[in-house]
Amino acid sequence: MPRMTRSGFTLIELLIVVTIIGILAAIAIPKFSSTKEKAYITAMKSDLRNLVNAEEAYFADSVKYATDVTQLQFRASTGVGTPVIAIGAGFWTATVTHTQLSGDRCEIAVNTANTLVPTAGDGEPACS
Repeated sequence: MPRMTRSGFTLIELLIVVTIIGILAAIAIPKFSSTKEKAYITAMKSDLRNLVNAEEAYFADSVKYATDVTQLQFRASTGVGTPVIAIGAGFWTATVTHTQLSGDRCEIAVNTANTLVPTAGDGEPACS
């Protein structure tokens, strides 16, 4: 009588593979969410740097800073809110948020101190 050979995996082998995949997923998922948050913050900082260039170009033409981004022909990145610009005598600040981040804001201050991160340099975007 010939022997029947079975091909395939045993239950124990399948359980071990599923357990290993679960462990790898538990390690990878938190790292991925942290990477997304860093990308959102980088988008906000990039928009603020672009806003500085737009404001300085506007100032060169008008000898004043713009209070509205429509005057600057500025477009924010996807998910980044419209910058809130505050103008003073010879200085300005701008603050932005991101739709995917709750409570995080970034600010840039030109010719004045940054109110979010006082140690930030002039014209340097900083987030909190």
